[in-house]
Formats: sequence, C-alpha cells, structure tokens
Amino acid sequence: MPKIIIRPYDAHTFQTLSGSGLPPVLARIYAARGIENSSQLETELTHLIPFGQLKNIAITAALLADAIAAKKRLLIIADYDSDGATACAVGLRILRKFGAHVDYLVPNRFEFGYGLTPEIVQLAYDTKQPNILITVDNGIASVDGVAEANRLGMQVVITDHHLPGDQLPAALTIVNPNQPGCPFPSKNIAGVGVIFYLMLALRAELRQRGAFTANPEPNLAAFLDLVALGTVADVVKLDSNNRILVQQGLQRIRKGKACAGINALMQVSRRDVRQISTYELGFMLGPRLNAAGRLDDMSLGIECLITDDEAYANEIAKQLDELNRQRREIESTMQESALIKLETALETRQPDIQSTYSICLFDADWHQGVIGILASRIKDKYHRPVIIFAPGNDGEIKGSGRSINGFHLRDALDLVSKHHPELIRKFGGHAAAAGLIIHSDTFETFRTAFEQVAQTLLTPADLTHVIETDGDLDIADIKLELAETLERQVWGQGFPQPSFNARFYVESQRIVGEKHLKLKLRKLHAASTSHSTQSAQKSDETYDGILFFHSDPLPDVIDAVYRLQINEYNGKTSLQFLLEHCFHADNPVTGDAH
Repeated sequence: MPKIIIRPYDAHTFQTLSGSGLPPVLARIYAARGIENSSQLETELTHLIPFGQLKNIAITAALLADAIAAKKRLLIIADYDSDGATACAVGLRILRKFGAHVDYLVPNRFEFGYGLTPEIVQLAYDTKQPNILITVDNGIASVDGVAEANRLGMQVVITDHHLPGDQLPAALTIVNPNQPGCPFPSKNIAGVGVIFYLMLALRAELRQRGAFTANPEPNLAAFLDLVALGTVADVVKLDSNNRILVQQGLQRIRKGKACAGINALMQVSRRDVRQISTYELGFMLGPRLNAAGRLDDMSLGIECLITDDEAYANEIAKQLDELNRQRREIESTMQESALIKLETALETRQPDIQSTYSICLFDADWHQGVIGILASRIKDKYHRPVIIFAPGNDGEIKGSGRSINGFHLRDALDLVSKHHPELIRKFGGHAAAAGLIIHSDTFETFRTAFEQVAQTLLTPADLTHVIETDGDLDIADIKLELAETLERQVWGQGFPQPSFNARFYVESQRIVGEKHLKLKLRKLHAASTSHSTQSAQKSDETYDGILFFHSDPLPDVIDAVYRLQINEYNGKTSLQFLLEHCFHADNPVTGDAH
C-alpha cells in the first residue's frame, strides 16, 4: 500500500503569504511548493528571466542576423516529440517573420533515431542543401553528427536543454542552459523555451540593426501558445519562469488567439478553448501530437502547428486523433503483455518485484514508438525505475526509461556505461526519462548491470510509493470558488496540482458509464487522527464524488486522496470531488502538516 504524507511547509513562509492577502488555504498550498513571497506568483512577461543570461545567446543572435542578411539557407533539425515539434514551429514561424530563408527536417525515429545523427546530416545535405543547421530540442550529444556537418561544409547552431555528455559537439555555437558555464537560473526550461528565448535575442539584434524601421516589429508573445504546449507536454519542472511562459500561453488560447493547429487539436479532443488548462495541454493535445512521432512521422504534427489554414489544420488534427487512438490500442496490448511477463517471473520463482530495485523488459513484438509510455505505466504501478526495450535496426534494441524520485536515470546509465564501456551504444536524457540503444544479445547483461547500479543508488525506502497531499480541507473552504481559483493556476511537474486527504462516509454509490463510480460522500471529522470509524462524526454537508475506472463497490468508510473539480453537466456547474486514491479506513492517513 502507498504511504500517504502531507506536504510540509514553513510556518514563517505561511504567515508571510497570508499577510500578503492570500487566503490561508492558498498560502498553505503555495508555501508547500516553495513559494516564499507573492512576487513568485507573478505571471506577467516582465518577470521572465532576461534572455541575456543564456550563454552564447548574443553571439548566436548576431550569427543568425548575419545569415538572414546574407540570405543563407537555414534548416531546423527537430526532435520527434511534442517539445521538438513545438520548438520547430516556433523557430520556423518567427524566422520567416524575420525574413529568413528557412525550412525544417525531422528525423523519422524508425529510420534515423534521435538527434542530429550523421545519417540525418547526410539527408539534409542531399535534399535541402542548407548553409546552417539549427537544432531544436536536440544536438547537445550529437558529436558525430556535428562532425559530419562540418565535414560537408555546413555550420551548426545547437539549441537544446538536455544534459551534455563528457564531450561537447564542435558546433558553431551552443545555446543550452545546462551546458557548462551557463548562468541561466532556469535549468528546467524546455527545448521550445530555449528557441523562443533565442528568437527574443534575435529580435533585439535585428532591432538594433534597424530591421523594423520600415515594417512592424513582430509580437513574439503571439507564439506563447506553442511554448506552453511544448513546455507542459515535455513534463519539465514548472519553475517560476516556466509557469510564466505557460500561463501566458494559456491566456492567449483562452482568448481565441491560438494558432490554427492548437484550435484544431482542441476541437478533436472535444474540449472548450475558453476552459483550457495544463491538463488539456498535457493529456489531450500532447499525446495527439506525440502520436505522429510515435507511429508515423512528426512532420505531420509540425505541419499542423505551422499552417494558418484552419481547414488544413482540422484535417491534420483528425489524422493525429486517429493515430492517437491506434497508439492507445498498441499500448494496451503491450501493457497486458508486460504484466504477463512480470507475473510469469513471479510464478517461476525468478527475482520478484519486491526484491528488485529496477525493471527491464524486452519483447520482439513491441513497438518502439510506444515503449516510453509503457515504461511510465509500469513505473507508476511498481514504483521502480523502468526501461522498456523494443527491436531497432541491425540487431539493436532501443530502450526508453522512466524513473522515480531519487534516481537520476541519465546518470545511472552513465554509470552503467563507465562500468561496462562496450555495453551501451548510445544514451541520453534527463533525471526522470532517458533513452538508449544496446545490442539485442546483451539485454540480460544490461539488465543485471542496471539492477546493480539501482541497488547502489536506491534504498528500500526509496521504493515505497509516497503520495503527497496538502492535508485536509476545512468545511468552510470546500467551495466551488476555491475549485475555480485552483483551476486558473498553472500546475504540473515540480509544482503539483493540489490534492487533499480525508476520511469519508460513503452515503451512496452507483456505476456510471459502465466503469466509473459516482458517489455521495460525507466527511468524517478528525479524518487524519481518528483510527476509530465509530467515534468519528459525519458532517452535515454531502459532496458529489467520482472514482474513475473503478466499478467494484467501496466500503462504508474510506480514506481518500481527492482533488476539487468543477463538474459541468446539462449547463449546470457544481463542485465535485475527484478521487485519485481510495483505501479502506483501517489503513489510516499519516503525516504531519508542518
């Protein structure tokens, strides 16, 4: 059973935030997320970190301004996920507004793999004949690819946010907040954020050169809808700078100022743009955009984001929606297969899940475009770092990993590589997600080596799934107004959406939609301290609740982790509890509010 704890917060910070005018419940929520003063909640663009703090950005802007003036051919090399697609769209749209001669190329993951490889460089040279290659959301590990571009007489500008390896590519210039010596304080910015910052610097450089004396200066805030989508979909930490970018993008979308592609994706998702939140970006639009890169060609997703033709955008969005449906079917089949593999391991007395610190699985029938999603699902179920492999090319297998808190996945792969220099052919990524390539014959060797590293870096306590909440809510705070206030904020990775825990009496329950439980709940007082359901007192108020994808009846008394949700039905808006986790009340909630 997971362990439920209440997020701690500093009492002095709570008093400071309360004194600034925030309601106590919001002061508690923000203090638990590291907010120390109300200025950190500002979301105006004037509060963005200045672009000048990014290493090499002024030099890079000048180089691009020179290239535009000389009418050189620029080619953006994109990654095949949502961050790469949005970064490509931002770079392409803005550079064209600046008068650049620019095109794009995105590797097909099944033919070329990730990043600026020598093969994709050769393809760019043969088909596009560019003078300058500009990477977005990739390139920091492309030592061989940059060398090949240099050999062919093409210059390379790298924009990326991934962690660098031991050797930097010999590029013309690199803009990456995570490269050595970069003072930019937001190390969590997504690839789309990096290229957006470079475009801000380029506009400033062009302004200084008098480029906008005859023509209006482009408003780059018009592209923040794309920045918001890529930032949330890439699941980067939403620090204060990223929250500004996302909030500003959401505001533009809500006002009907999004690009045709985002509007079309919202339409096929059957969502109202006026009510869009980070949930829609991360769980509706992002997966549909990613489906192109997972199953087909991300060029389809990029075309959706760069067109101004609404009819064309709608046509592409329908194709992306169908690809996403196919992706879900493939994922479901793979997940069933993976769970059978794990159950078989238990039945045959192989090392069971409880005694291992990691999970590595491979199946020759699995689809390499979906292994990252499967890794995430298995990680969530077993709370272990997980790497899922699928067949690649020429006897290789490609792995995609997802990790838990306390285990830096890319650093772990680096350790495996150092201990076994010939084992991993290529790897890269973040703390929470990474990818790699090995030979199929070495899968068992890799699994053993990865498990050894996991046992070195993790403790048994790290393998306990901990659910953090914001504690209980007073009856007076449980109102639709609070739900609406929380709905308007930016929540996501590193800045989690508020959830609460309480003990409830289940007054009624019924199945809706054949697979969900619709509930009537009454709060029981002293939910987090009373272990006796007999002595607890029921509140006078009843609350609507919903427990998705659960049709088995609940006991009369439950401990639940829930979120406040706005329920709209038949034109009526009401408050609803969305139950995220539910337990029999014999397993009491634990934790300390301070």
